[in-house]
Amino acid sequence: MITAAQVKELREKTGAGMMDCKKVLTETDGDMDKAIELLRERGIAKAAKKSGRIAAEGLVECYISEDGKVGSIVEVNAETDFVAKNQEFKDFVMDVAKQVVEKNPANLEELLAQESIAEAGKTVQEVLTSKIATIGENMNIRRFQRFETSTGLIEKYIHGEGKIAVLVELTSGTHELAKDICMQIAAARPEYVKEADVPEERVNKEKEILKVQAMNEGKPEAIAEKMVQGRLRKFYEEICLVDQEFVKNPDKKISDLLKENNAEVVRFARFEKGEGIEKKEENFAEEVAKQLKN
Repeated sequence: MITAAQVKELREKTGAGMMDCKKVLTETDGDMDKAIELLRERGIAKAAKKSGRIAAEGLVECYISEDGKVGSIVEVNAETDFVAKNQEFKDFVMDVAKQVVEKNPANLEELLAQESIAEAGKTVQEVLTSKIATIGENMNIRRFQRFETSTGLIEKYIHGEGKIAVLVELTSGTHELAKDICMQIAAARPEYVKEADVPEERVNKEKEILKVQAMNEGKPEAIAEKMVQGRLRKFYEEICLVDQEFVKNPDKKISDLLKENNAEVVRFARFEKGEGIEKKEENFAEEVAKQLKN
């Protein structure tokens, strides 16, 4: 019987995942040294040593089912931009996107635990760990979203060889329209589809800021209150897709474009590679000195 304490000890010694540790301990009847050796042979302990490195590069990718009714958007990170150009890495990212479409995981934990559609008999986590060992960089599946529709259409757009990815669902319309909407989202960075989607707390906070701005300009409070309403319109135009000017034709709003095509945007997702990840900046000379010291 393998105990939780044994699994914890092996995990601390190797940095390998809990399930990997439990698996090799079971296979070696609890022999710690053999378990460590087995992890090293499988490249898992090697992968664990890289797990502390910041992975802020990588790729964002989309995949849409053949019938166009299910789509996914994923971000898989690596340490360097160089790896993002590696075909093995690119194939893995696309496999993850397909996995999300076909197996519909509820969250990242479930995705990693699923049997890989690309490598039978292995979980997605095991395939990822293997890639880390062979490619030689820390990598992780950071996030994903999945859209499914029965009556509408789903379209994707990838910009800058995997730097920005957009997935959009429309109620109707053409794929050309959907592609235009995707490109709009990539370029203009909306956060919501329409005004009603913006949380009340966010709107109230913006009103407070705008009011203070107006009063700092020397306007009386009553006038400042009125100015807020006008400036709030600009706020919505920045963060709401349908209120934005169409990048291909600034004389037209996205709402006009949709109306002309008798379509509505149900939802969208925009992933930008590495957004929100703090990259560790290191002086190159210091890095060389550190390596020589080690």
